[in-house]
Amino acid sequence: MTSPIDFWFSIGSPYTYLSVMRIDRFEDLHGITFRWRPFSVRAIMIEMDNIPSRKPAKLAYMWRDIERRAAGSLCDFPRRPPYPLQNFDLANRIAVVGAAEGWCEDYVRATYARWFGLCEEAGCEPNVSASLKEVGQDPARVLALAQSDETGRAYAAATAEAKSLGIFGAPTFVTGGEIFWGDDRLEDAVRWHGKGTLVRR
Repeated sequence: MTSPIDFWFSIGSPYTYLSVMRIDRFEDLHGITFRWRPFSVRAIMIEMDNIPSRKPAKLAYMWRDIERRAAGSLCDFPRRPPYPLQNFDLANRIAVVGAAEGWCEDYVRATYARWFGLCEEAGCEPNVSASLKEVGQDPARVLALAQSDETGRAYAAATAEAKSLGIFGAPTFVTGGEIFWGDDRLEDAVRWHGKGTLVRR
């Protein structure tokens, strides 16, 4: 089996919703795997002064673009969900716990589905408890772990690693030393992973 593609994501990134909801199709179609890597894209974007919610024109374009792409990818998107997240870091610290324990993918899909489909904000109740129960986890246990110093250090270390790789946004796919930023580069990342080139042969 080939090595996985690193899928760097932050719950709270609207574009990441599109990748989360379709990435399994690429695994099935191409026989590849992805390693889910939660990190704080917000920390990196604040350093860059690149926060879409502070830029109305960019924010309006982002939502319309996601609406178009969701329709094209057959992703459910009945309305624009709450944004930005109030508890961004908690949502991602839970993902860090999930990555360590093996249920990260299921949790991320569940929390995004509730955020976008039901407008239940990720990182807040009732989304947190409902998503964790849906994937067979005890909310009280997971929240205690997510809020621990150990998880905080792991989250900070992952963010530092992402920054050291040159990652500046989410979602980002890393394979063969190459960075592919954005849901619209998922196909390119998969092609590069298999061939080491984007040239169609």
